[in-house]
Amino acid sequence: MLLQVGQVFQKRAERTMEALSNNNMKPYYVETRDQVVPLLKELIEEGSTVAFGGSQTLDQCAVLPFIRNGSFTVLDRYAPGLTPQELKELYRKSFSADVYLSSINAITEDGWLYAVDGSGNRVAALIYGPEKVIIIAGINKIVENLDEAATRVERIAGPANAMRLNLKTPCVEQGVCQDCNDDSRICCSYIALGHQKPKGRISVILVGEGLGY
Repeated sequence: MLLQVGQVFQKRAERTMEALSNNNMKPYYVETRDQVVPLLKELIEEGSTVAFGGSQTLDQCAVLPFIRNGSFTVLDRYAPGLTPQELKELYRKSFSADVYLSSINAITEDGWLYAVDGSGNRVAALIYGPEKVIIIAGINKIVENLDEAATRVERIAGPANAMRLNLKTPCVEQGVCQDCNDDSRICCSYIALGHQKPKGRISVILVGEGLGY
């Protein structure tokens, strides 16, 4: 039974990777989270300026210790003592980074990336600015289409992240998006990335296990 289920997920990943490639994104596949950092060592040149978005997946794959301890200039949003103004400036500097690392809320089987942000700094960097974008996502992020991607955010990613951040939004109480007007709402900016120009700017590392929300 488990073997057959694993084969189904493998076939789904293969379809998704082919579609991503057709949309001018560079797909990679690794079986486990432990294989992510060795792949990043091949993809990120020493001396690069590296920025990153907030992500449970990056934490789970030990990406942040790798870039902090590597031969990179790191625009670290979690550096201790940053004032709100300094953080805002860091977000702006991230647009000129050589490499931007992030996860994503959903990846469709027809090769689209779907992301939702609160402040918008992450989705803005995915669209334009950094020379190279590397997305890391568990196989649990694969959905059939953009409608299912939106549903995934409303029913899983949005409420789960609001709970993680100890917010008081209605989705925390109800366990599903209520399309609220709360000032602490984290679902504010929505993007869907399809066929890309320039080719290969975005790489997507699919990990064959569940990661993040």
